[in-house]
Amino acid sequence: MADIAEPLHPTAITSNRMGDLSIRLRRGAEYVVIPLLALGITAVLFSILLLALGKSPAEFFQLVERGGFGTSFSLQNTLQRSSPLILTALCVALPARIGLVIIGGEGALVLGGFASAVVAIPLVVGHAPPLLTLCLMALTGMLIGGFWIGIVGYLRYARGVNETISSLLMTYIGIAIMNFFVEGSLRDLTNPNKPSTMPIGDAYMVGHMPGTDVHWGLLTGVVLAIALYILLSRTTFGFAVRVAGGNARAALAQGLPVGKLIIICCAIAGACAGLAGFFEVAAIQGRANASLAAGYGYTGILVSFLARHNPLAIIPVAILFGGIVASGGLIERRMGLPDATVLVLQGMTFVVLLMSETLYGRFKIFQVHGAADRT
Repeated sequence: MADIAEPLHPTAITSNRMGDLSIRLRRGAEYVVIPLLALGITAVLFSILLLALGKSPAEFFQLVERGGFGTSFSLQNTLQRSSPLILTALCVALPARIGLVIIGGEGALVLGGFASAVVAIPLVVGHAPPLLTLCLMALTGMLIGGFWIGIVGYLRYARGVNETISSLLMTYIGIAIMNFFVEGSLRDLTNPNKPSTMPIGDAYMVGHMPGTDVHWGLLTGVVLAIALYILLSRTTFGFAVRVAGGNARAALAQGLPVGKLIIICCAIAGACAGLAGFFEVAAIQGRANASLAAGYGYTGILVSFLARHNPLAIIPVAILFGGIVASGGLIERRMGLPDATVLVLQGMTFVVLLMSETLYGRFKIFQVHGAADRT
């Protein structure tokens, strides 16, 4: 009779579980500590720059805290600015899971917002129900944004075009398309000061969440980030995306439709940015104009990289950078620094963050010996 294996003792099972937890914690700590280290180095370098300009670093960071999080008004302003950052960061994070570096969220946001404003014009003139109008605007913004970034995914798979370059170039094309129509055939002639489309009117604007001055785009972004995290980590689609992102040739050998996965990921990513454009029109601007190109798509790149393309981590990082952006006006008034100061800080953060990529796997404290046998 074949020997029957003895069941594991409960103590051994508990020990194995604790060991697995320890491995996960040590691995995860590396992805928290190194970005925090990059932020710390950026703060030091930026402080040196401020000192060279004769400004106080302590005053600068104090104003950032006050202008972004110090009062109820500043906190709500920060949260409102965080909404497009979450959605444009998701536009970067999802393709990154399949190995693509997409930096065209700004173009998808602009075109998505422009398309949602255009589709609203006949509905507003025809006095369509506001809820129906807003739903069609949101759907249109997502479809156009998804189509725009989906083109990037198709070019990458079908023609081997570098997605980073193509998405960046298509951003400028998208902004040019909006400007062409806004300054031409779709311009509202009753507004001579700034080229814009016809206003949608207060009745068709997205309202604020109860008890706040923050529009519903923030909650939408948070829910969407959670949904995409579940999609990527708890579904067969997410598993296929991770496999294709790790080794496309191996994924093809296993019969996975890599091309279809790339296009789908890019389309979903573009839809997120297009949705951000819809909220900029329907909750902030009330029309499409050059203000749609406010740089949220570019800041979203930094947010996604700092969050290590984790949809859940994107939420707090977006709030952090939303606060930095919101404090720009206060810094300009109190310290006499130009608007570009915040952009310089963001640029330095991105450069240091990219340099910190070389640090992963170099610290022994985060390395788990023998863990390779477990995976």
